[in-house]
Amino acid sequence: MAYISFISEYGGRFIDGALVTGLLFLCSLALATVLAHVFGLMLLSSQLAVKAAAVVYVEFFRGTSLLVQLFWLFFVLPLFGVTLDPFLTGFLAVGLNLGAYGAQLVRGAIQSVPRGQWEASYALSMPPARRMRRIIIPQALAIMLPAWGNLVIELLKSTALVALIAVPDLMFEARQLNNSTYLSTWTFGTALVIYYIFARFLITPFMRLMERVMARRLGRT
Repeated sequence: MAYISFISEYGGRFIDGALVTGLLFLCSLALATVLAHVFGLMLLSSQLAVKAAAVVYVEFFRGTSLLVQLFWLFFVLPLFGVTLDPFLTGFLAVGLNLGAYGAQLVRGAIQSVPRGQWEASYALSMPPARRMRRIIIPQALAIMLPAWGNLVIELLKSTALVALIAVPDLMFEARQLNNSTYLSTWTFGTALVIYYIFARFLITPFMRLMERVMARRLGRT
């Protein structure tokens, strides 16, 4: 079978899998972004209980395997009467895991804002919430975006693991096709190209655009 014939016959399944991967990626990214900012700020809290809760979350999800976390949510929680849909389980596991890494990026970026900016906000007698929203967070976003881009690409690649719990994503479809056609080179080669397109031509340009937008907002162009 020629590759053109292969794509003609099975291209629809790759498209379906890619759409599921895209949706899973967006849901996981939204969850990871929220968790990263919430727990990143909690890591900077002066209240011991708040900071301790953030440290426990970050260290647990950074220190254990994403695959084990995924299996635990899918196979162990039902033993306690909690059964989750495979898609929901997938994006929860990926979002929780990558959110822990993102929390450290947020913490580091906030701490990297020049001390003079903090002092200026104190001099203006800004309330803490307004100080963070108007002065500190925008500058921290510009600092963290390059590293955040790497994290987002890592998140995309991590979604491939959800195929192991029967989420019909791109990797799941590729494995099913390989089992039925035995055309491993074309099957996994096509999946590899699609993941690369996602990362190189969608995520990377978007993150670079965000970097330029933040630079213009801060007058750094």
